[in-house]
Parts: sequence; structure tokens; C-alpha cells
Amino acid sequence: MAEVITVSALNQYVKTLLDANDILFDLALRGEIANFVQNARSGHCYFSLRDASASVKAVMFRSDARRLGFRPEEGMKVVVRCRATLYERDGAFQIYVNEMFPDGIGEAQLAFEQLKAKLEQEGLFAAEHKKPLPTYPKCIGVVTSKTGAALQDIRNVIGRRWPAAKLLLCPVNVQGFEAAQQVADAIGTLDKSGRVDEIIVARGGGSREDLWVFNAEVIARAAYRCKVPLISAIGHEIDFTILDWSCVIKTRTATPSAAAELAVPDRAELLRALSQLEQGCQSAMQSRLDAASGRLMMAEQQLSYDMTRRKLTGGQAELAAVQKELEAAAQSCIQKRQAQLRHAAALADSLSPYRVLGRGYAMVYDSKGRLCSADVLATGDKLTLRGAAHTAECTVTSVEELNESTQKL
Repeated sequence: MAEVITVSALNQYVKTLLDANDILFDLALRGEIANFVQNARSGHCYFSLRDASASVKAVMFRSDARRLGFRPEEGMKVVVRCRATLYERDGAFQIYVNEMFPDGIGEAQLAFEQLKAKLEQEGLFAAEHKKPLPTYPKCIGVVTSKTGAALQDIRNVIGRRWPAAKLLLCPVNVQGFEAAQQVADAIGTLDKSGRVDEIIVARGGGSREDLWVFNAEVIARAAYRCKVPLISAIGHEIDFTILDWSCVIKTRTATPSAAAELAVPDRAELLRALSQLEQGCQSAMQSRLDAASGRLMMAEQQLSYDMTRRKLTGGQAELAAVQKELEAAAQSCIQKRQAQLRHAAALADSLSPYRVLGRGYAMVYDSKGRLCSADVLATGDKLTLRGAAHTAECTVTSVEELNESTQKL
């Protein structure tokens, strides 16, 4: 006969068997929520998870329920991560749920909109919370898979555009049950490190289900708490996640490559801008030099004009003084010449033959009108005598030689 045991021992034995099973310790179940109740005081959630032919009781404790990104509702299809065990007191087989995700487009979208509305109401998407990106980042934190294409895309773009920036990778899983908490922890780690100027959270393209992890509330709150600018680069341009609204910059990027382009300046563009600035400076300097040269030339001309005017003014004074001197000298010379002229006139007048004629003398002309002296006369010569006022026609009747007796008249 079999050993007799108590109900408590049976339940304890079955629970031990169930807990020792690795498969039952970490399960992923798909089912539909039924009889959902959340205790208002404790915050624990109680419900059943069912499919077309079976159901299982489920419990989700408050600490796990607080991390839900949506509000579970009756009939919602979900995927849960849980462990299966036995509740010893009632001997009830049930599951303890750690995480829950909507299953299917309709449920997933509903959960997405519920979480988005909740976080928006709390102010996690407020524009005043957004931070500007640094102009010239020195170090950029990257949260992504270390084996994914997103990391390589970011490296290529930053290496081409701004090779001076360093990358600090915090590797995480980008899908799966552990991914959400890993991403949130990585954001916090990089933010608190004090080593990065900005953070890029990136994942390459994938299905809606693959990207759903980035709709987790824990990631959104980690992004909100982040003190440095955070760039979301999840999937492709058509993909939107809760992180896109939670990231602490004003602009969402469509791809990891676009995030890298947004994170750093373009060295080539800066060099072109610097070249244009240099040309502008040179042009401005040349313009200022030309203007200064023109002003200098005008100043030189004005100075030359002023000097010329001063010279002319001084020359005019000198000229006036010289003119006075010349006038005085001329006047003196004129007076001197006038005196000389008067003396010469008096002398000429005293020597004039007409003056002698006035004293009774006469001038003798021969028949040919030539002035002649008595020494050349001969008897019979026809002479003309000119006195001071009259002339007389004479004929020489005799010519005598003067001697001492005849000279004395």
C-alpha cells in the first residue's frame, strides 16, 4: 500500500517538481485575457489566460504591473513572460507573469496609444524638456547591438563627417524580453558617466514586432530622465516608437545613418564655410584698406593743398614785401635818374650851340650847306650865317690870317 501523505505535502511536492523544471521557470505564453481584475489596494493583477481549448490562472504583482506600457483589457490577446508553479494553499496551478506585451496589430496599436496618451499627460513629451544638440561633440554614446548594422552605419557616417568625435558603445539586445530593461539601463549608465555629450539609441529596420521593445515605458522614462541630448534612431522612416516622442531633442531621425548625420557637423561644409568666411574677411579687409587708402590720399591732398595755401600765403607776404622793396628801389632809381637827367639836360642845354648863338655868335655854312670854319674860307665864297633868330647871306671879300695884333679885338 502506498505511503499516506498530507495534502500540504502533496502540494509542496508538486510545487517542488514544477519549480525544478527549467522550461516552466521561464515561459512565453500567448493567450487571451479573461476575468482581469486589479486590486485597488495592493496593485496586484489577477486574470486568466486562455485559448480556444484551455485556460490558466495568472497573477502579476504590482512591481511588474507598474512597468506595463498599456492597460490590459478583457479579451485582449497578449504574450506574457512567466513561470508556471503551484499555489500550495489552494493547490491551484497558475502562472506568475513578469512581462506582458500585446499580441496582434489591433491590440498592439491600442496598447501603443494608451501608453502614448499616458506619458503625454504626464509631460514626458513636453517641448520644454527637449535639449539642443551640442555643436561640436567630443564623445557620443551609442546604445545598440554590437553586432548590428546600425552600429556600423553610425561609425561610417561619423567617421566621414566628424572624425574628431569618439564613440562610446554600451551594447544591448535590441529585441527579446530583456531588451527593454537593457536599453533603459544603458541610457542611464551613459548619462551618469559624464563622458558623453549626446546619446544615440539605434536599431536597424525590422518588423513591427521586432521594434515593439522600444515602446516600453521603462525606456521612455529613462529617456525622460536623461540629462544629455538623446537621439532616437529606430527602424526606418515609416516606423514610430514611444522613444521617438520621449527622446530629448526636438527632431526625430528616420534611420541610424540619419541620426549620426544629425549628431555631428559636416567637416566638409564647415571647411567650405570657413573658406567663404576667410574670403569674406579678406574682401572686407581689402575694402577697408581701400577706403582707408582713399581717405589717406584725400588727407594727403588736403594736407598738400593746405601746405600750398600756407606757402602761397607766405609767398604773398614775401612778394608784397619784395614789391614794396622794388617799388622803393624803383622810386629811388627814378628819382636818381631824374636828377641825372636834369643834370644832363642842364649840361646839354649849356653846351647847346643855340645857347651860344643866343649870346651873339653865328654858325657859318658854305654854299653846299656844310658847316665850316673861317680857316677854310676863300675870297668870293658864298656863305650863310645863322644866328639865334635870323640868317644872312654873305660873300667873302677878304681872308686875313690872324696874328697877335689882329687876335686882340
